[in-house]
Amino acid sequence: MVFRLFFALLPLLASPYVFAADLPGIPQFIDEMVAKHQFKRDELVQVFQRAQHRQAVIDAISAPATIKPWLEYRAIFINPKRIIGGLQFWRSHAEALQRAEKQYGVAQEIIVALIGVETLYGSNSGKYSVLDALTTLAFDYPRRAGFFRSELEQYLLLARDQNFELFKVQGSYAGAMGIPQFMPSSYRSYAVDFNGDGKIDLLRDPVDAIGSVANYLRQHGWVSGEPVAARASIGENGSAASMAGPHTVAAWAASGVQPDKQVAEGMSARLIDFTVAEGKEFWLAFNNFNVITRYNNSDFYAMSVHQLAEALRDARN
Repeated sequence: MVFRLFFALLPLLASPYVFAADLPGIPQFIDEMVAKHQFKRDELVQVFQRAQHRQAVIDAISAPATIKPWLEYRAIFINPKRIIGGLQFWRSHAEALQRAEKQYGVAQEIIVALIGVETLYGSNSGKYSVLDALTTLAFDYPRRAGFFRSELEQYLLLARDQNFELFKVQGSYAGAMGIPQFMPSSYRSYAVDFNGDGKIDLLRDPVDAIGSVANYLRQHGWVSGEPVAARASIGENGSAASMAGPHTVAAWAASGVQPDKQVAEGMSARLIDFTVAEGKEFWLAFNNFNVITRYNNSDFYAMSVHQLAEALRDARN
């Protein structure tokens, strides 16, 4: 067997789901995987005869989720439960976090906070079959079919490399998996064997997850010792509103934008704002903030990671 097929758990009785084998494009995809990666055709045919089209996946990714106001979004991630859980995670894996910070230059609290935001420190890594989710999106979600087709390819390669049971691995509706919620391509590119046991396991091993998150951020441009973001005040006569895009701290200062802490004048930053009870809250977002958005392309997400990290650091001191 090229990789393990988890057929034993599949019921023989009628299923509320639709098998995916007849979705347009699957025969051509099988041809490509055989020619490009030397998979066995009969095994892939069996895989896609068992894979299921999940309408819930299409519904989740197609229906635009209601965008929560910042304060509601923030409250999901910066709260006593996440802080207490983060402190416990930090204590349990102190050595690995110290080693990751030293090796990759990423602050320990950032690693902990990112894992906390993603999966509540590994306690909630997803409920969807990764194979079903990726198959559904690759062949029945035209807007991003190319991306998910590539991720399905990477998942099959990852399953072969890691000896995954294809139908057993669960993750998000988009196919992200494990403690740090890596997509298959990121798993293959950035995951590391951080505990030195000869294998990479992001599904169950928090130490591998810690090293892999740090490696991902470093590979995407994280700079050790640089700030993530700084609260900013805007002078009444400032011209900041007309300054789109990133500028140096010195240029922002000249326009009336002042960070609340000392930052090198030559550092580049974006000005972002969040709606709070008192009105607008302004921040200068630096390179490391933008690196966090490479994990999830959302300023709300990156700010939640940043603020949870600060809360964890303050609670630990």
